[in-house]
Amino acid sequence: MIGIVYWTGTGNTEEMAKLIAEAAQAKGAEVKLMEVSDFDTATVKDYDVLALGCPAMGDEVLEESEFQPMWDEIKEELAGRKAALFGSYSWADGEWMENWDAEAKELGINLVTPSLPVYEAPEGESEDQCRQFGEALAQ
Repeated sequence: MIGIVYWTGTGNTEEMAKLIAEAAQAKGAEVKLMEVSDFDTATVKDYDVLALGCPAMGDEVLEESEFQPMWDEIKEELAGRKAALFGSYSWADGEWMENWDAEAKELGINLVTPSLPVYEAPEGESEDQCRQFGEALAQ
């Protein structure tokens, strides 16, 4: 089972999550798509892979009121487990994803596919990247 947990402000990361979920399901995977507010952190171990999506916020950081607390609660539990990171941004250069990716690797989280930052809303090539990301989760 693949869990896809995301936070969205403008809808861009939500659109990414939906494309990722559709692609994973098309490959035969069972997927549970949920906003961070609907995710029960006690269920982390119920998922074979957990894909986490959060846009860049503020000074290139994760969203601080819902997503960051959830990440802080589960990140130690993800050590040695399969996960993937994605999100959108609309300014700067994607440093938030580089930092998040580095933290996940330092914690020993097994990132099953390269992290996916998308500029603005997914369209064209970035839509394809979201689908490829979802297919990689399903393998």
